[in-house]
Amino acid sequence: MEDAAHILVVDDDTRLRELLHKYLIDQGFRVTTGQDAADARAKLNSIEFDLLIVDIMMPGESGLAFTQSLRQVSGVPILLLTAMSESEDRIRGLECGADDYLTKPFEPRELVLRINAILRRAPQGVAPAEDQIQLGAYRFDLIREELRYDGGFIKLTTAEAALLKALARRARTPISRKELSLSSRFSGNMRSVDVQVARLRRKIETDPRYPRYLQTVRGTGYVLIPD
Repeated sequence: MEDAAHILVVDDDTRLRELLHKYLIDQGFRVTTGQDAADARAKLNSIEFDLLIVDIMMPGESGLAFTQSLRQVSGVPILLLTAMSESEDRIRGLECGADDYLTKPFEPRELVLRINAILRRAPQGVAPAEDQIQLGAYRFDLIREELRYDGGFIKLTTAEAALLKALARRARTPISRKELSLSSRFSGNMRSVDVQVARLRRKIETDPRYPRYLQTVRGTGYVLIPD
């Protein structure tokens, strides 16, 4: 169990929180629970987690606000649980920095599949020089999935890192939204790719409105053009 991924489940619904706690432990994960955003923050201050499962509709600070706030200081993967099925509502979750979302009610097995897909995108290993690309003042490590700038790191979500890696592997080659969705293991529609591209541009482009590195290929998808 010491090597198992440690998950923080944040939900104000006591029954669902306890059910997820038991089920995920049975699936081999380590699990901690929090009843709201404040409780989650307290636990994050003392424990390092591999993934967060966060309910959107919580009293006080919502799951969306919590996700957006956390993204300013951490790249920990976040899976949102939502009762809202409208695509725009789900897109809002991705725009706030979530890596994936799951609509209630859901099959527990699907939750585990989503968790494993996100964890597979987690950074690992050490990259030699040829596994790095230069984007102006930024350098992206394809193996460790880290974005460096001025001696420090730019925090990437696992979804952002997976997308940038998929583009970097085929630099200067246009890639369709569908192919990017599959190679990055996004669940959802093609709009999810657009959302993550917009987030990446805000991190690597001087002016995201006129991208130099992550360009749109009209009628196809996107292309990454490193230095």
